[in-house]
Amino acid sequence: MKNIANTANFKKFSKLDYIYIDKTEQIYNLIKHNRVFISRPRRFGKSLMLDLIATLFEKGVDPYFKDLWIYDKWSEEQYPVLRLNFLDYTTDNYQKFCKLFYKTLVAFTKKYNLGDIITPNNEPDEMLFELIQALDNENKEIVLLIDEYDAPLAANINNRELYNQFQSTIRNMYGIIKNKECIYFLCITGVTRLKDVEILSVGSDIADLSYHHPTSTIMGFTREEIKKYYIDYINLTISLSNQSSIEEVTEEQRETFLDLLAEQYDGYCFDPFYMKKVYSTWSVNNFFKEVQGNPRVVFEDYWYRSGGFPSILANYLKEHTIKLEDYANDLEVGRNEFWELTSLLDMRQEILMCQTGYLTIHSQLIEGGSVLLGFPNKEVQHALEKLVASQIFKKASLSMEVNKKIFSSYSPDQIVEELNRVMNSISYEEYQNINERTVKGLLHAFMIGAGQNVLTEKHSALGRSDIVIEYDNRRLVFELKYANTEQDAKKKLEEAIEQIKNKRYGNEFPNKELLRLALVFNGEQNVRRFTHYEVVQ
Repeated sequence: MKNIANTANFKKFSKLDYIYIDKTEQIYNLIKHNRVFISRPRRFGKSLMLDLIATLFEKGVDPYFKDLWIYDKWSEEQYPVLRLNFLDYTTDNYQKFCKLFYKTLVAFTKKYNLGDIITPNNEPDEMLFELIQALDNENKEIVLLIDEYDAPLAANINNRELYNQFQSTIRNMYGIIKNKECIYFLCITGVTRLKDVEILSVGSDIADLSYHHPTSTIMGFTREEIKKYYIDYINLTISLSNQSSIEEVTEEQRETFLDLLAEQYDGYCFDPFYMKKVYSTWSVNNFFKEVQGNPRVVFEDYWYRSGGFPSILANYLKEHTIKLEDYANDLEVGRNEFWELTSLLDMRQEILMCQTGYLTIHSQLIEGGSVLLGFPNKEVQHALEKLVASQIFKKASLSMEVNKKIFSSYSPDQIVEELNRVMNSISYEEYQNINERTVKGLLHAFMIGAGQNVLTEKHSALGRSDIVIEYDNRRLVFELKYANTEQDAKKKLEEAIEQIKNKRYGNEFPNKELLRLALVFNGEQNVRRFTHYEVVQ
């Protein structure tokens, strides 16, 4: 069984016998475009793709590509590769950014004996101009790879002065490298597609392949790829889940498992025809890594833990609010507005959410029409709920995070008291229009943010319960109702009680203590709390 690794160092895959899903045919076709840009969310493999390209141009195919598609297809000469990763540079101090940029260029010119040609204290575009001149004088060609070009912009979304300074610098840098023959191949990656830095402006010589059918799965894993390359891990996971031997695993069980994996980690789409979807590489790798050595199979939320809370949104939330109820259904935006992105400072929230990986396209990108945006999978929906919880509830969710099993021993009175404490922590200036859906969404976001094992709209044979929380020793079932008055609250409580009884919520696996609560939130302006509740036997 091969090892699994989340690494951006391509050479490690062959050296350490890691699983590598062969994307070299798509990368081969990408390189044919000569000058390309491709955007993807964080933790999607952009840096690994660039490292693979760098290895091809610097080392050739031996020995790292021996078993891959490209091995007998690659005939390019070797070229010096200049790699600029803007994540490595300081983004809160422009002068420090320039100094680090200078060090990178100096190291490159020394490695390839280009002489002492870079002037310190120059602007980055001036340094690049000096490099281009030296290459032209020596009649040399290089490969230029720029990773996370928009990192300085994302870091300064709330600092207009620094944003504008970096914006101007990136624009000027592109002006220097545009159409230069000494750059044999150019690839730029980032999270966002922005035309305010002119990389993707009219007249650009760079092909934007962010939503390009032939390369739509160049990053991320397809279902077929997972089934082929991770078959040993799939069989191990199923055997652990069923407490059976690996030899007993059936094809039907594998397909059922892949359905579950898809529900959790699949659904990203970068195909303008909405035909091809991919799983999150980071999440799939971490899931299978944790399967080994563990007695139980658990679908964790790996994307949010590392890289799922992008710096763009972290900075955006300092001055903006995300309301979970706005994302309950797919959102429709104009295709031209989605495609013709200008500045991060002016981008619509839902488009920014799509750029950073919280949403994905749920329809074709048809010229002149509109496009639907929605959650790619459960993991990302949970990530947004954690993000919202951190924004809305702040200390309330953090205090509960300390004790993730807080409701496992609470009495009904204590549970309701805790729920009211949570709802009281909300700013009702931002959430003036409270209704049943809002209350349910806010509580669910809080529970997720506080690390509870919670489900909403939990299916049973006869219907769906609003919220179910699972502990080792206890199952909590909440049926929520919203009332506008005290009189209405009594009526709503009876409805909730009858619904729990008639639908038999929580009875599917009666192997632990079952506590079912009918709860009514009174939304009167001077009340705004759970005033009526009852345990349903």
